[in-house]
Amino acid sequence: MIKVVGIKFKTGGKLYYFSPKAGDKYERNMPVVVETSRGLEYAWVAYPEKEVSDDEVVQPLKPIIRIATQKDTEFYEACEAKRPQAMQLCKEKIAARELEMKLVDCEYAFDGSKIIFYFTSANRVDFRELVKDLATAFHTRIELRQVGTRDEAKYLGGIASCGRVCCCAGNMPEFKKVSVKMAKTQGLSLNPTKISGICGRLMCCLSYENDYYAEAIKKMPKVGSEVQTPEGRAIVASVNMLKMEVKVKFDDKNGGLIFKDYPVEFIRFKKNNQPAKEDDLDDEE
Repeated sequence: MIKVVGIKFKTGGKLYYFSPKAGDKYERNMPVVVETSRGLEYAWVAYPEKEVSDDEVVQPLKPIIRIATQKDTEFYEACEAKRPQAMQLCKEKIAARELEMKLVDCEYAFDGSKIIFYFTSANRVDFRELVKDLATAFHTRIELRQVGTRDEAKYLGGIASCGRVCCCAGNMPEFKKVSVKMAKTQGLSLNPTKISGICGRLMCCLSYENDYYAEAIKKMPKVGSEVQTPEGRAIVASVNMLKMEVKVKFDDKNGGLIFKDYPVEFIRFKKNNQPAKEDDLDDEE
């Protein structure tokens, strides 16, 4: 076991483990200064000191340098206050160079050694002259990093179709793999406008309940298949995997249709959507 402190650099960002400094006591949301591969950075305590197994961390652990002082916080806030002006100036330089790129975000290195600008673009961009323009304007080292559309949504945030803050910006430290198969498994419309987020990609939340639906669908008959009910043969009209109910339809004597709901355990059906026979039906395991 090894002692670690959980650290985050942004709200909703990825959690990183750092080595605690001997003698310091950490509390949740406490600002700290840590050492990273990019140098010193300002961050916050997500989880106070705890012990985790050795295989949960990547050795060697970077250390927490100190609990942030008032001077550290003032310097960080001063850098944050300069970001809007830096963004505006960079946008003007991009427009002047007529570059096909969209500026997304920027951040100042905590040690003041550089400014990092993040942008999106459909194509590869030659931004060497832009870097020179920005270096001349800011008198410091400049880095430009191209990110994807999902990263753009994470940086900018926004309100998703559910009415809440986008998962990537609010409560999802890392992007999860999402596929159209997940939407099909959950019985959702495959209309791109209904299953895509503001980034234009599949909604991250499709992965949240996918494990449940993947197991539930194995216990349900397919829509359109023939099943045996307590009242005879019927055709599956729809399934409700949350209630584990099956809606079936019967032909009535007058040529119409009768719809009824049954718990799935009351329904007998063949696997693989084979025709159901009254004397040869298996219960779905």
